[in-house]
Amino acid sequence: MAKALRVLAWTMGVACVAIGFVHILLGNAAMPGIADAGPTAGSFGRFMGAVFAGYGAAWIQAARQAPVPARTVRWLAAVFLLGGLARVLSIVLDGRPHWFQLVLMALELGLAPVYLWLADADERAARGGSRVGVRPTGAQSTGA
Repeated sequence: MAKALRVLAWTMGVACVAIGFVHILLGNAAMPGIADAGPTAGSFGRFMGAVFAGYGAAWIQAARQAPVPARTVRWLAAVFLLGGLARVLSIVLDGRPHWFQLVLMALELGLAPVYLWLADADERAARGGSRVGVRPTGAQSTGA
């Protein structure tokens, strides 16, 4: 379970950073169904791309810690879940979006509970036995 959490956290982080930079570089062209939405949507999309890249960096930072901090995973997963729920609200209020947005919504609503379920897996594993070659969070190397 701990390995699954670490792999999923790294994957989420790298994917979000990559997606964020695609949105920064391509603007509206990065978003299916709104290529001709204009400069206001392009500005917003690029801004949100930067925010998404930062969100991905937070996942990477969490994955680099030993153990992966459950509290951070829960917060990041909650943000991901909130994004999926916001898409549901958008469907209710505005109608059905481009099909790709529905795929993203399914990922957000499906993966967030998995992250919440796995959130403390690495902390539990660290408490349950020694982990060779891994320093606790905040531990300083002696340089020896």
